[in-house]
Amino acid sequence: MIKTILKSVREYKKMTILTPIFITVEVILDVLIPILMTKIIDDGINANSMNVIFIIGGILVLVSIFSLIFGWLSSKYASIASSGFAKNLRHDMYYKIQEYSFANIENFSTSSLVTRLTTDVNNVQMTYQMLIRIAIRTPLMFIFSLLMVFSINAKLALIFLVIAPILGFILIFIANRAHPMFESVFKTYDNLNNRVQENVRGIRVVKSYVQEDMEINKFNKISNKIYNDFLKAERLVSLNTPVMRFCIYSSIILVAYFGSHFVVQGILTTGELTGVITYAAQILNSLMMLSMIYVTCIISLPSMERIVEVLNVQPDIKNPANPLTKVCDGSIEFRQVNFGYTKDKLVLKNINLCIKSGEMIGIIGGIGSSKSTLVNLLPRLYDVSSGELLIGGKNVKDYDIASLRNSVAIVLQKNVLFSGTILENLKWGNKEATMDDIKKVCEIACCNEFISKFPNSYDTYIDQGGTNVSGGQKQRLCIARALLKNPKIIILDDSTSAVDTKTDAMIRKSFREFIPNVTKIIIAQRISSVEHCDRVIVLDNGKIDAFDTPANLLNTNKIYREVYYSQVKGSDNND
Repeated sequence: MIKTILKSVREYKKMTILTPIFITVEVILDVLIPILMTKIIDDGINANSMNVIFIIGGILVLVSIFSLIFGWLSSKYASIASSGFAKNLRHDMYYKIQEYSFANIENFSTSSLVTRLTTDVNNVQMTYQMLIRIAIRTPLMFIFSLLMVFSINAKLALIFLVIAPILGFILIFIANRAHPMFESVFKTYDNLNNRVQENVRGIRVVKSYVQEDMEINKFNKISNKIYNDFLKAERLVSLNTPVMRFCIYSSIILVAYFGSHFVVQGILTTGELTGVITYAAQILNSLMMLSMIYVTCIISLPSMERIVEVLNVQPDIKNPANPLTKVCDGSIEFRQVNFGYTKDKLVLKNINLCIKSGEMIGIIGGIGSSKSTLVNLLPRLYDVSSGELLIGGKNVKDYDIASLRNSVAIVLQKNVLFSGTILENLKWGNKEATMDDIKKVCEIACCNEFISKFPNSYDTYIDQGGTNVSGGQKQRLCIARALLKNPKIIILDDSTSAVDTKTDAMIRKSFREFIPNVTKIIIAQRISSVEHCDRVIVLDNGKIDAFDTPANLLNTNKIYREVYYSQVKGSDNND
């Protein structure tokens, strides 16, 4: 896990290495300060030597200044290294997610991924900064200060050797009990983000049904669970502070007690006792900082595990060794294709189809008949479970994924527009497109009319989620965006459901006139959207019930005929 996480350090290795070096110099200088103070007391004040006081005092000032400088440098470089590490970690996670197939993405909720990219990364960043700075300073300060106490008086040093193991045992006990609690908290964070995201997205539905109180109660329930879980974990972790204070005060009392006896007996000088007490403060402060680091690591360990879980996912759809980068045409062939989201349940069974390049193909079927699943196989959003799928005469698995998906434009059921202008949204299809190209595809998708009515035309700003345009306008913009890719195949997955029948017919007419060589696949619930297609696929429970011209299907296929009469002729004609 640690090895995977540290791969994200990259260009910040230099800062990461320099930080401990600066810390080491700072610690050495800090350890010298009590020795210099001892000299001032014993050789200067007690000996009434102002010359010694000025010389040693000057050295003490210089040591303090250099200690401050190296402390500032270590802080600066630690901040740069940790911030850069967090930046790279978010970058690596985000890019990894972009490589996921639909099947990979379904293993994580959106809210969980957001939490991992934000809260979890922040926790790891804080821990990383502490590890390369404080976690280096603390043991060095403890060891050097302890050695100095041993050099002054070995008996007083034994006090710290007794206290340290006791403290370490208690910290380990607290950590082992707290770790599973923090794991639970972060999972609940995912649920909280999911609740907020769902509520904000569906705020219009919530308000229209006057269900604000119910949503507030749901939010409060999850929020209170986080509060209670965190409170339980923090109560346990908070034991760390009184334990530390008890050890610190006990040590100081013991040092003062035995040290004063040693001074009276002439074993220690006043200056040496002062030095021992100063070193005691450094040792005990180191132990306290060590406990803070330990607590921070406890909190961040679940975050590290969740981040590594994202980074270690192996995308189940990959490029072949020598991929094809050009799709010759839009011909499609399914050869005994089976597909299931899980191994034990197929949703597409024995699919055999042969579609010529440039054909307009309709697909109809009941809810759950796997219409969307069928077309999602074309751009390799999923891979077939068995059989072969060919586009342009080649197996889709032989193509470079980016090249294949650029050749297969799909307008999904859930149309998505992003924050930005209409022009910026359209250029998602082709960032190099000219205004002439954009106006042409908008004409095909019947967008020009409503775009021209906006005060800022193509520079009109689209709110997040496209909330300031109608459903039909959103669908037409998404169609235009897909056409801008100059695809070999374009798929409309129920993507004209929000437009009126006249506009729907105009779009299909434009398809025939302006993109005759592009294979057009239209999934629709309205029979009017497919009745003028060259051929229509009738799906029923994941199987092809029929594949023929609309005229022949009307005479030979029961499902097509029932849909046709219920929508076109009226229910009375079914008698």
